[in-house]
Amino acid sequence: MAKVLCVLYDDPTDGYPTTYARDDLPAIDHYPGGQTTPTPEAVDFTPGHLLGSVSGELGLRDFLEKAGHTLVVTSDKDGTGSAFDRELADADVVISQPFWPAYLTAERIAAAKNLKLAVTAGIGSDHVDLDAAVAHGVTVAEVTYSNSISVAEHVVMMTLSLVRNYLPSHQVVLDGGWNIADCVARSYDLEGMHVGTVAAGRIGLAVLRRLAPFDVRLHYTDRHRLPREVEQELGLTFHASTAEMVPHCDVVTINAPLHPETEGLFGDKLLATMKRGAYLINTARARIVDRDAVDRALRGGQLAGYAGDVWYPQPAPADHPWRTMPHHGMTPHISGSSLSAQARYAAGTREILESWLAGRPIRDEYLIVDGGALAGTGAHSYSVTK
Repeated sequence: MAKVLCVLYDDPTDGYPTTYARDDLPAIDHYPGGQTTPTPEAVDFTPGHLLGSVSGELGLRDFLEKAGHTLVVTSDKDGTGSAFDRELADADVVISQPFWPAYLTAERIAAAKNLKLAVTAGIGSDHVDLDAAVAHGVTVAEVTYSNSISVAEHVVMMTLSLVRNYLPSHQVVLDGGWNIADCVARSYDLEGMHVGTVAAGRIGLAVLRRLAPFDVRLHYTDRHRLPREVEQELGLTFHASTAEMVPHCDVVTINAPLHPETEGLFGDKLLATMKRGAYLINTARARIVDRDAVDRALRGGQLAGYAGDVWYPQPAPADHPWRTMPHHGMTPHISGSSLSAQARYAAGTREILESWLAGRPIRDEYLIVDGGALAGTGAHSYSVTK
């Protein structure tokens, strides 16, 4: 029997919901490109309910306990003596979300003698030391595509919010004011701007498709060039590198995984090559940018705005400079954890567990590390340093 350790974010401050704003979710059975949505044998939750917090348990308890397995759910993941560290010692499976990551460091993996499977409920497995997972034979899997469109929608929302100066204008209303000049002094139209994405995978391409109707000029860079017909359909300009692309763009959105080639990419040097007054959107990973360089670029006017919902570490400390820097539109890491997305990544997590517990192969598109090497989606999206 397996011990499954699940690390989830805390319940709402006023308690786990008893009612919801909507009664149902749209039925979606496949993603763009044809990949099917998760297909577990069954689910023990109501789609549209809060599943990603501790009381939601990703809908896994009945399934696991009826089969004789143990499920431990906690939000206590950091600091000396955390519940995560205590329970990890004999855990066979660890489940974590990118929004509340349980950092599986090399030291933690080495100490977890029973650990065989690390599952990301969502997408993005950089909170797992992939080198260590390879070395110790730990399988790493994520629910690929489950919240990609959710994140893409968030990128479009943040882009418009920055360019149109929405958040400060809304604050004027909340404060009881009506000074139109204060609102529009930093407000522009997105139409006609040059928008570029760093990476054009599932999220990046979805962003490009959603922005095309705004009559913008679209750019992208990626280590895998898109098919020519896609470039022609969307009017895309390809650039061989991020450094080559960003001087042309009014808006840059980062949609790349964190790996050695992207860590620290947007520092003082690269930010200085961007158009003065450009906007930077980062829903990928915080460490792709230099934290203090972004703060300096906003305060000095090189960037007109920065928005995203990824921080390092997560949760971010109260004194994190991104909380107080000017012209930002930061949110806690929520872009991929809408109630719609939760239904998919909870179902996908169960599908992965069903396969693993039964000794069946996990879907290739869900695999990041398997058999001591990068595998599946991981071989396409990540790199290891050893």
